[in-house]
Amino acid sequence: MKKDGHSEEGRNPIQEQLEKDKKYMHKALVEAQQAAEEGEIPIGAIIVCQDHIISRAHNMTETLHDVTAHAEMQAITAAADALNGKYLTDCTLYVTIEPCSMCAAAIGWAQIPHLVFGASDDKRGYRKYAPHVLHPKTTVTTGILEDECKSLLQDFFRDRR
Repeated sequence: MKKDGHSEEGRNPIQEQLEKDKKYMHKALVEAQQAAEEGEIPIGAIIVCQDHIISRAHNMTETLHDVTAHAEMQAITAAADALNGKYLTDCTLYVTIEPCSMCAAAIGWAQIPHLVFGASDDKRGYRKYAPHVLHPKTTVTTGILEDECKSLLQDFFRDRR
C-alpha cells in the first residue's frame, strides 16, 4: 500500500468499496421499487456473501399480513436458507433505509459483520431506540445513495396521501 491510500496496482481500496456499496445499493433500490409496485412500503434489501448476492427481498408486510415481514427479515431468512446456517458471518446486508430495532436485533443475532444502509430513519431507526443492538463486531456504513433511497420513500407516501 502506498502512502496515498492506493494499492501497488494504483487502485484505491476505499473508492473501490464505495463503488461496490453503490452497486449493491442500486440492487436494493430495485427491490424497494418492486415493493412500491406491490403496494408495500418501498424498502429493499440485498445480502452479499463473497461478492455474490445470496438473497434479495423487499417489504411484504401487507402481502403476508405480517408486521415482521420487513425487507431485512425476509433477506436474512433467505440468506440463512441459501447458506444452510443461521449465522451470516461472511455477509454484508444492504438496505435502503436504516433498520428498525426489530431488524437490527435480527442482524445482530445473525452476526452479520457489515451493514450498509441508504437513508436514516429518524422516527423508527434502531439508532434512536436500540443503538447497541447490533453484534459488537458489526460495522455500519450509512448514506449510500441516500437521496435516491429517501426520495423513493417520500414519493411513495406523498402519492398515498
